[in-house]
Amino acid sequence: MPPKPAFPPLTVRSIRAVGVEVPMTYALGTSRGRIVKAPLLLIDVATGEGVTGRSYVWSYFPQAMTAIASILGAVEEHVRSRRIDPGALWASLAERFGLIGVQGIVRMAMAGFDVACWDALAQAAGVPLARMAGAEPRRIPAYNSCGLGLMPLDALAGEAEKLLAGGFRAVKLRLGYPTLKEDLDAVHAVKRRIPAGTALMVDYNQALSLDEALARGRALDREDLAWLEEPIRHDDYAGAAMLARELDLPVQIGENFSLLAGMTAALDASACDLVMPDLERIGGVSGFLAAAKLADARKIKMSSHLYPEASAHLLAATPTCHYLEYVDWAAPLLRDPLRIEDGHAVIPDAPGSGVVWDDKAVERYRV
Repeated sequence: MPPKPAFPPLTVRSIRAVGVEVPMTYALGTSRGRIVKAPLLLIDVATGEGVTGRSYVWSYFPQAMTAIASILGAVEEHVRSRRIDPGALWASLAERFGLIGVQGIVRMAMAGFDVACWDALAQAAGVPLARMAGAEPRRIPAYNSCGLGLMPLDALAGEAEKLLAGGFRAVKLRLGYPTLKEDLDAVHAVKRRIPAGTALMVDYNQALSLDEALARGRALDREDLAWLEEPIRHDDYAGAAMLARELDLPVQIGENFSLLAGMTAALDASACDLVMPDLERIGGVSGFLAAAKLADARKIKMSSHLYPEASAHLLAATPTCHYLEYVDWAAPLLRDPLRIEDGHAVIPDAPGSGVVWDDKAVERYRV
């Protein structure tokens, strides 16, 4: 990989946070509930040098946006007028919030700030975020994760076809129906409607007990699937390790790794065959790049979770890059949404992460 460019001299002037709710193209029905709008907190980090870095945080609940924005206010107070060096700023903020802990909304605010800082640095250097991270922009294998929630079989099969229409060669199906038979019926309904050779991932969103996960996993072993994602509680690493040992189907976890320590603990426990850190929970760009180094050291394939715009750049800098999880939830807010061609995300060869707001759209969805 090429060397990382030096950080341009930028200083933090202000942080702005705006909450929006964007209607989803496809409702997402999981074992944890049904989501029809994406609650996103948009973050702008303005610098004294006139460059603005941008990011967003998927807030899960609209009410959380106010709390995250409040923490960002405390972040601004602490870092105002300081030079943008993401590692140094993260360490200083971790010390500032040491008594409450860098978890939950604190971590969400810090990660959103970190991503926006990296975006600002890449813009100031005149390079794509991938190059700022030490890589060249390239095409990243992507799967469509926008829909395929729990729903009637006819609707499920039709949606699978629609999700492939944008040039994808892989899709993810949510499972966790009341019975194994219903799970298998869903898998078969989708497989009948997608071309041979299409990769199909399945995700339980932590819905199963360990015994049930083993039983359903053994049945799914026969279905030629790409991976089995989060079948049990996300922090049951001993249980996940047992599943990884007993099943042929690769066990995928990682969206709930909290900072690098969480990922390290999971890998030390042999809790998975694949990892997919979340850009927010792993600690922003800084945390994701550290996770990529760890995955390389452990020789384990690494995918991303949500945040496809920035994550595509970071997967280019991930030696064991596997798949980008694509969702279009932020696309209506962007001047130039991420493009998918022939099953791959196309990293734009423009300065920054590619996240530039369409101001009219932001106002339309603002809450």
